[in-house]
Amino acid sequence: MSLPNKQPWSSVKLEVLTPMLSRRVLTAEKAMIAQVYLKKGAIVKAHEHHNEQITYILEGGLRFWLGENADKAPNAEHVDVLAGEVLLIPGGLRHQAEALSDTLDLDVFTPPREDWLNGSDAYIREQK
Repeated sequence: MSLPNKQPWSSVKLEVLTPMLSRRVLTAEKAMIAQVYLKKGAIVKAHEHHNEQITYILEGGLRFWLGENADKAPNAEHVDVLAGEVLLIPGGLRHQAEALSDTLDLDVFTPPREDWLNGSDAYIREQK
């Protein structure tokens, strides 16, 4: 059995993925939590993963294109998620996002994202 582990966000390394996007990641055995910082206009390209995702917007806002609309952005049907709102994304659902303003979101994944841990998450490291 693991012991509790109190961790201040300020002690977690900030990983700069692009000039527009950075994150801090903490991983437990069965879940992962990340602070994601996006500058206005940052794009998270269309992708999918088997992990369930919970995105809680702390500051700013993100526009999401989901399912069959994920690859048809920017003119396709979308959903805006603003500060104080949460989007639940089921595992396997293709999605794309764009920062409507400078944004801080908290993402929770279960199980942890192996691609984020081993650096094979090229979709998020590439600039638009």
